[in-house]
Amino acid sequence: MIAEIIAAGSEMLTPHRQDTNSLFLTAELNDLGVEVAFKTIVGDDLKHLTEVARAAFSRADLILFSGGLGPTEDDRTREAVAAALGISLRRDPEILATLHKRFAARQMTMPPNNAKQADVLEGAAILANTTGSAPGQMLDTVVGEYRKIIVLLPGPPRELKPLFTDVVKPMLASILPQHKLARRMLRMALVPESQVDARTSPIYNQYSDVETTILAGHGEIQLHFTAVKPTLEEAQNRVDELASRVEAEMDDAIFSSQGESLEEVVLMMMEMRHLTLSVAESCTGGLLAQRLTAVPNSSRAFVGGAVVYTPEMKMLFADVPREMVELHGAVSPEVARALAEGIRARTGSSLGISITGLAGPGTAPGKDAERPIGRVYIGLADGRDTYIKELTLSGDREHIRWWSSQHALEFLRQTLHR
Repeated sequence: MIAEIIAAGSEMLTPHRQDTNSLFLTAELNDLGVEVAFKTIVGDDLKHLTEVARAAFSRADLILFSGGLGPTEDDRTREAVAAALGISLRRDPEILATLHKRFAARQMTMPPNNAKQADVLEGAAILANTTGSAPGQMLDTVVGEYRKIIVLLPGPPRELKPLFTDVVKPMLASILPQHKLARRMLRMALVPESQVDARTSPIYNQYSDVETTILAGHGEIQLHFTAVKPTLEEAQNRVDELASRVEAEMDDAIFSSQGESLEEVVLMMMEMRHLTLSVAESCTGGLLAQRLTAVPNSSRAFVGGAVVYTPEMKMLFADVPREMVELHGAVSPEVARALAEGIRARTGSSLGISITGLAGPGTAPGKDAERPIGRVYIGLADGRDTYIKELTLSGDREHIRWWSSQHALEFLRQTLHR
């Protein structure tokens, strides 16, 4: 069964509002074994709403609308669905009476435009809304030769969520085919998307019953596997089988097979080895520490560090000699080495990691003026050896800073993996 979610409301086509209902509905539908194939956001124009509804009825089996059930002139979901199906709306006297009582309880007279909230699609079941004035509706009908289940839900999340959970979901569970959906996600850092696909597509193309999606961004590649089967065990076994074969192919390029973030994995590896970490950051300005401390209980492995942005701070917090900065520049393998070793010694941690680089824009003073924007050095000291990684990154300032932190985490993970 294919589902489509349609969010109605011109406000969601502005920079100020987002459609969050579809995320909730997707999770709930997945729990029923239903895949969401389409999501649409459409404004309040009746013509556009009707066109979107017709398109959804032509390609999806289960169509959920959120929003556009209010009393105002621009609430047109009911009218658009009726027009797309070629059916009429009827004004339900019981809903109308309930609306009047609602206003009377507040010692108010109901405005005439609220009466449209009592308009119900021909043949639809009314879904009582206990937290708002607009009831939902469900219509089980045939469009052309195909069965369609159409659900109209109010837009406010505080109304939509309980209505779906308490009323709609049990109704769908009783009429939909009994299927279960299982997912797995594999995550890799700093591996080109094209390389991942070239190596894994010969494997995942053998699994026509598993949907594979590759997502790339922020220095990470994610492989998502989804299967729908009559039982959860069957679905889970299928995605696990495919994931295992891909893991064997990509080997240690995969840092997570259960959805953990790179920082979570690094902290877990250090904790298992009874190691601690400190950081000395220049161009990233504390970004690496922020990512690590965003993980609950990170203090078990992460002891802290310093933002050593100026030469003086490098000397003060990591004992970098002034002559070294003057001779080699702050952005140099020598300073990266000294920072990693210095912060490790100062904090007493097992490992010390440093990041020094040019994030731009503009030029740097002294010896660093000779280096290009995007040149970054990462140092990793363990008390015996100190490893240095040189990077030349492209992009704007934020891009360079994020990728520097990503490279530092993956450098640490790979070192711990040896």
